[in-house]
Amino acid sequence: MNAIGLNVAIMRASALCLALASLGQADDWPQWLGPNRDADWREEGILDRFPEDGPKLRWKAKLGGGYSGPAVANGRVFVMDRLAAGTDSAKAKLLHDGTPPRNINFVRKLLPGKERLVCLNEADGRRLWVHEWDCPYTTVAAYATGPRATPTVDGGRVYALGAEGNLFCLSTADGSVIWQRDFKQDYNLTIPEWGTAAHPLVHGNRLICIVGGEGSVCVAFDKMTGRELWRALSAAQPGYCPPIIRRIAGREQLLVWHGDALESLNPADGAVYWSVPIKPTYAMSIGQPVVEGNRVYVMGFNRVSACVEVGDDGKTASLLWKGTTRRGIAGVHNTAFIQDGLVYACGPNGKYACARLANGETVWSTFAPAEGSRPSSWANVFTVRNGSRFFLANDYGELIIANLSASGYSEISRAKLIEPTHRVAGRMLVWSHPAFANRSVYLRNDREILCYSLAKPAP
Repeated sequence: MNAIGLNVAIMRASALCLALASLGQADDWPQWLGPNRDADWREEGILDRFPEDGPKLRWKAKLGGGYSGPAVANGRVFVMDRLAAGTDSAKAKLLHDGTPPRNINFVRKLLPGKERLVCLNEADGRRLWVHEWDCPYTTVAAYATGPRATPTVDGGRVYALGAEGNLFCLSTADGSVIWQRDFKQDYNLTIPEWGTAAHPLVHGNRLICIVGGEGSVCVAFDKMTGRELWRALSAAQPGYCPPIIRRIAGREQLLVWHGDALESLNPADGAVYWSVPIKPTYAMSIGQPVVEGNRVYVMGFNRVSACVEVGDDGKTASLLWKGTTRRGIAGVHNTAFIQDGLVYACGPNGKYACARLANGETVWSTFAPAEGSRPSSWANVFTVRNGSRFFLANDYGELIIANLSASGYSEISRAKLIEPTHRVAGRMLVWSHPAFANRSVYLRNDREILCYSLAKPAP
């Protein structure tokens, strides 16, 4: 190669390197709501709007039922599901003394089946291994679709929590069991109506879980061995809300919202910093607490929302305001997102709203991301930020790119990516939170998991 040819080759290589650098590095989504549990997708090189015929499908793979979202780490995808035993639910054994509740949302039945953790190859969706265990369900039959919790990946280990309190630590390499716990046997847990659902949290050498039972609502295990390190809190019910650690007033605070209160613990030993009695209806604390500065926001069923202000010492807190039908956003299944003092979330019946964190005042609301122009029973939208815009996943299997600000909701693009498979209140829906990694989105229903590329097209 002559000097001119060499220079041209160098220039081309440099241009390629610059192009790749501009795209940023591919990211993982190793747990619930991403690397920091904050629903902030930090990858660059993501498309500005969907192609006319939708994003490119990279792969798909068969799955059983479940609400468990995918986790993506180190070239693998981890997702939980359930294989029902074929029992006719209408003829299944009722688990009530005397007359069962008239409301089907509370009717519990014994439903045989197996739960699984499935590991797939991220590149093509090929199944690498499966770990399954026998798991008869005793939860409310109408929602006995499958596991609720998203797996948590930490190095060469993946932690999986089933709907009946079975906790596993497995090798990511081959699915072999490193250790396991049974919340019913070990902590005398009475399984909540809608199952154990709080995504396990890794912090240092600890795996922190919401368990339940007297004095053991929150338990920290040695993440390597499963040995209990500490236990804390009592409540009528543990709720369904994942534990989250945030730095507030100079202290690391483990936030736990159970069926009776929002409490803050020292993650090192479980000592209580502060407690504020915020009681979700039917213990349905689901969306995790979100934090900005010294303020903590929670929301749940039925029209429950509140903002707590933590004192400068980090050891005290008080209720700043409590939501009403006109104040706050009372979302049920989704986690709110806070940006610049504004709370964005999907509230009751699919009304997506923006409210001020300082006082709960509603700035605007719209049904556009969920149902379009009207309320719909149990409608839900998940919110994930990417750069200056947001990706919203609704329960019809649509993914929306939108701008959210004090000025309002501005939709950029929308695509239907997956079919709803679960019937609730006369609608077919999907309630599993998607994962965002490798410039792709991973979505599942009760039949399959799909991966679409969201990479910006090459110039």
